[in-house]
Order: sequence, then C-alpha cells, then structure tokens
Amino acid sequence: MIRLAGAQTLFRKEILRFWNVGFQTVAAPVLTAVMYLLIFGHVLEDKVQVFDGVGYTSFLIPGLVMMSVLQNAFANSSSSLVQSKVTGNLVFLLVSPLSHWAWFVGYVGASVVRGLAVGLGVFLVTVWFAPPAFAQPLWILVFAALGAGMLGALGLIAGLWADKFDQMAAFQNFIIMPMTFLSGVFYSVHSLPPFWLEASHLNPFFYMIDGFRRGFFGTSDVSPWVSLAVVGTAFLVVSAIALRLLKTGYKIRP
Repeated sequence: MIRLAGAQTLFRKEILRFWNVGFQTVAAPVLTAVMYLLIFGHVLEDKVQVFDGVGYTSFLIPGLVMMSVLQNAFANSSSSLVQSKVTGNLVFLLVSPLSHWAWFVGYVGASVVRGLAVGLGVFLVTVWFAPPAFAQPLWILVFAALGAGMLGALGLIAGLWADKFDQMAAFQNFIIMPMTFLSGVFYSVHSLPPFWLEASHLNPFFYMIDGFRRGFFGTSDVSPWVSLAVVGTAFLVVSAIALRLLKTGYKIRP
C-alpha cells in the first residue's frame, strides 16, 4: 500500500523554496526564452517555414515554452536535493517518517508546478510576438504535464547521484541540454539529413516537443499517439528508477 503521509508538507516546502527566489527560478528563464525568440525569430522569420500557413515565430514559441518547462522541472528537483546534501539539512528529511513515495510525490510534484509556471510565463510574454492557435488543446496539457513529470523524476535521479553542484551541472550540460536542443525546438527534424533524422527519433524529448506543438497547430512530424506512447513509457521507466533509488536510500543513507 502506498503511504503518502507527509508528502503534502514536503510538496509545500519545495514550492516555497523556489517561489521565495522567484526572480531567479521563474523570471530569469522567461527572459532567456524571450531572448531566444527575439534573436531566432528576427533572423529566420522570413527565411524558414516549417508548417504550411505557420510563420517561423509562431512555430518557435511552443518549442521555447516546452523547452522551458523541461529544463526548469529538471532543475527544481535536482538542485533541491544537491543543495540539501551540500548544506547537510537532508538529515531532517531522513529522520522523518516519509516513505519513498512521499519523497517522490513531494519533489516531482513541485517540479511539475515550477516547470508549468515557467512555461506559462514564457507563453504569456511571447504571445505578443505571434497570435496563439489552439487547434487541439488537450495535447498541450497532456504533454506539458507528462514532460514536466518525467524531467522532475529525472532531476530526482540526478540529485541522488550527484554529491556536489559540479556533478549536477555536468549531468545537465552533457545530457539535458543536448537532448533538449536536438529535439526540434528550433527546427523540424524533417529538415535534417537522413542519419540525424533517424537519430532524432531516438530522443524522447523530440516526442514531448512534437506532441506539445501538435496541440497548437493540429499538425506534427509524427502521430501524437506515437509521441504519447513514447513519452508515457519514458515517464514510467524514469519514475520507476527514481522510486527504486529512493527506496534503497541510494547515496542518501549510510
């Protein structure tokens, strides 16, 4: 039986942790996304058209929103755990009667909230650059929630593995960032050479962003049901690994 006693308290603690420094954790990523939009949109607006009838700026906005959701969901859980390890206050969680499920729900739940908050902020700011379209809004909600949940769980794994901020930064810079930027945020994968096109289909981040973009324009590079199957499976696998590590106390218990 799943025991979630204390999960709500941990969830609230994690929400307050990032909200108290909201200028850094929410406003700064929004500004970064706007800078991407200004630069790429200005340079490529009249030179690139991916979908019929969709300008490049309109195409770019959903990719930037989803990229922000994924990166910030990962950063929330990973940075929180590593910070607790470095400062030594993780011991207060270890002596509490929290089950591994409560840890998972608290950390991943807060990561989803932060990811969606940043994504909403990016959308509200960038919507002034191109009128929004909501062809199939249910896909927007599904892929945003699944993507944030998966990256929150992946951040949990990274936070458990890393003993210091340098290791966490390496995980983010060599795994999360490349997979995000090579997932079709700034382009359609069908514009790639055959080898890289096939390689892109091995990247679960591609399916998150492609499915998310489907909700805006009603068209995508692959079927949204294929994307849902890939992202759903990836979420379950990553969550299972995170729960297993929490249950065994990997690198948090002597």
